[in-house]
Amino acid sequence: MDITREIESALDELRPMLKLDGGDVELVEVRDGDVYVRLKGACIGCPISALTLKAGLEMNLRRIIPEVNSVIAV
Repeated sequence: MDITREIESALDELRPMLKLDGGDVELVEVRDGDVYVRLKGACIGCPISALTLKAGLEMNLRRIIPEVNSVIAV
């Protein structure tokens, strides 16, 4: 399985956490270990979206897929 599919699969596991609060995430691109995502729904403009991005998505993606360096919102 290539890294993009692994990331997409991992995001599918994490999405329910976001959807509980009316949000979602879309994978935009993977480049050199950096994962670029677009936050959607209630995540847009949410004051804790940066925390969700780093402590939620990035931490879990790095745990599941060690090749991930960081998660960046676009």
